Amino acid sequence: MARFELKLPKMGESVAEATITSWLKEVGDTIELDEAVLEIATDKVDSEVPSEVDGVLVEKFFNVDDVVQVGQVLAIIETDEEESNVSQSSEETQEPKGVSPEVISEVEKTVVSAQESATPISSSENRFYSPLVKNIAKQEGVSQSELDAIKGTGKEGRVTKDDILSYIENKGGSKPVAEPVVTEPVVEEVKEAPQKPIKPVEVPKAEKASVVSSGDDEIIEMTRMGKLIAHHMVESVQTSAHVQSFIEADVTNIWNWRKKVKDSFAKREGENLTFTPIFMEAIAKALRDFPMMNISVQGDTIVKKKNINLGMAASLADGNLIVPVIKNADQLNLVGMTKQVNDLANRARANKLKPDEIQGGTYTVTNVGTFGSIMGTPIINQPQVGILALGAIRKVPAVIETPDGDFIGIRYKMFLSHSYDHRVVNGALGGQFVKAVKDYLEAWDSNREI
Repeated sequence: MARFELKLPKMGESVAEATITSWLKEVGDTIELDEAVLEIATDKVDSEVPSEVDGVLVEKFFNVDDVVQVGQVLAIIETDEEESNVSQSSEETQEPKGVSPEVISEVEKTVVSAQESATPISSSENRFYSPLVKNIAKQEGVSQSELDAIKGTGKEGRVTKDDILSYIENKGGSKPVAEPVVTEPVVEEVKEAPQKPIKPVEVPKAEKASVVSSGDDEIIEMTRMGKLIAHHMVESVQTSAHVQSFIEADVTNIWNWRKKVKDSFAKREGENLTFTPIFMEAIAKALRDFPMMNISVQGDTIVKKKNINLGMAASLADGNLIVPVIKNADQLNLVGMTKQVNDLANRARANKLKPDEIQGGTYTVTNVGTFGSIMGTPIINQPQVGILALGAIRKVPAVIETPDGDFIGIRYKMFLSHSYDHRVVNGALGGQFVKAVKDYLEAWDSNREI
C-alpha cells in the first residue's frame, strides 16, 4: 500500500492561498481518479480539488474555513500501488543513538518553533489581517498568538503595516509595543494652543456603535464573498483619493446600427451582440490614447502597464459582484470582444471562472445602467487607478445642430461616470480620458461591417 499526498495545487500567478469551504469526502471514503475531494475558495473564485489517484482517504490535515498555502498537504490517500513515495520512514522518526537528552530537547524546541512559524496566519477573534500583514508576519516569524495580541491602530482595530513593523522592531519585550506616550515638553506646547487636539483614535468610535435590533428583526450572516468585497471596498476608499468626472454621450448611431445588424450577427456567429462589447472597444482605444490611465501605484512609484486588460464587473444571483478580466482587449476586433464578454459573463454567473480570469486587470468597467441607473460613483478596483460606470441609455429631447440651423430631436443618450485616483491622475487627464471614450462612441460608423 502506498500513501499519496494530496496538495493544494497552484491556481494562478498571484494566488498564494485558499480557504477550505467544504470536504466532499470523509476519512474512509473510496476516491476515484479525478474525483473531487474538497471545495476551496480563493479571493473570489470557488473551485474543487480533484484526486490524482484511486484510493481511500485515510487522513485530513485541515478543517473547513482553514486557510491553506499553495503546496501544503491537504490529505493522505492510500492506494493499492507499491509504496514509492512515503513522506517519512519509521527509522527517521526514531531517536538517534548516542545523542544526549539535552541535544534532543533543543532540537524538539527548534522543530516546534519552526512548525509554529510555518502555520499560516489567519483571521481570528473577529480580526481581519491583510495579505501584506500576513506576509510580514510569516517572513519575520510572528506567530498567530503574537499577531492576535498586537493592538491595531487601523479602522475597527485592524493591524496595519506600521503596527506589525513597530512590534517586530521592539520584539525584545514579551508584550506588543504599547501606544506612544506623549512626553512632557509636547504637553506643555499643546497647552499654549487655543484648543486641545482631538486624538485620532477616537474618531472611528461613532462607527462602532452597536446596532439595536428588535425581536422581529432578521439577522443575516454575511457570505464569505460578501465579507471580502466589503473589505476591498473600504480598503480602496482608504487608499485612493476618489474623484469623479461625468460626461453625456450621444449613442444614437450605435443604437440604430446594433438594431440593424444584431439578428444577422446572432445567426452567423451564434452570439448575442449587446452594447457592452461596443463600449469595451471604445474604452480600450481610449486607454491606448491615454496610457497614464492604464497604471497602478506601488508605494512611491507608478507602474505603467504594457497590456490593456479590461475588468468587467458582473453581478451574481446572490447579489455579490465578480470582475472577470478581458486580456489584451485592445487587440480584439468586435467579434472577438463579443465572444469574450459573453463567455466570461456566462461562466461568472455559473461560478465556473478560473482564478487567472479574475486577475491582472488594469482598468475596470461597470454597467450600472443594467439596473436603470443613469450615473454612479463607482469605487476603484485596487491597485488600478480608474473605473468607468456606464449609465442607462435613454431617449431624450436634444438640440441638434445643422448647417441650416438648430432643431429639437429625439436622441439616445447615456452618462459616463469616471472615478479615478487623484493621487496620480489629475482632473485634466481624468476628464480627457472620458471625453475620448465619448468621442469614439459618437463617431460610430453607421455603415460598419463586422
